[in-house]
Amino acid sequence: MDAKIVWKQKMSFDGTADSGFTLPLGTSPAVGGDDDGFRPLELLAIGLAGCTAMDVISILKKKKQDVESFEVKVSADRADDHPKVFTHLTIEYILSGKDLSRSAVERAVELSADKYCPAQAMFKQVAPTDLKITIKE
Repeated sequence: MDAKIVWKQKMSFDGTADSGFTLPLGTSPAVGGDDDGFRPLELLAIGLAGCTAMDVISILKKKKQDVESFEVKVSADRADDHPKVFTHLTIEYILSGKDLSRSAVERAVELSADKYCPAQAMFKQVAPTDLKITIKE
């Protein structure tokens, strides 16, 4: 996989990768930006959420679970000092659907965490990660 960043102005950049899509990156005026794009560490958290979400929804479809809504939230604690790395992650899976099996959801989350999601595998090596499942009726 290849990715690149192209500087536009000040602290504004466009990111692209093999998929061909473009993503704006920026930062706050407090550090010279125009508040016109994602912060790079936000993208890491979004990438983690997206990676595990795709695994879990795919597994639940194979298990014939009738998922009506699904979201994954990542909450990342960061170090106070530079380089302000992630120090702890909480990944919350929030689902609703008809007759969802809690054990099927738990198994899907487990498979993503332990077998399929490369983003989660990488982050687990550097920051403790808690998983939370919320099934709404």
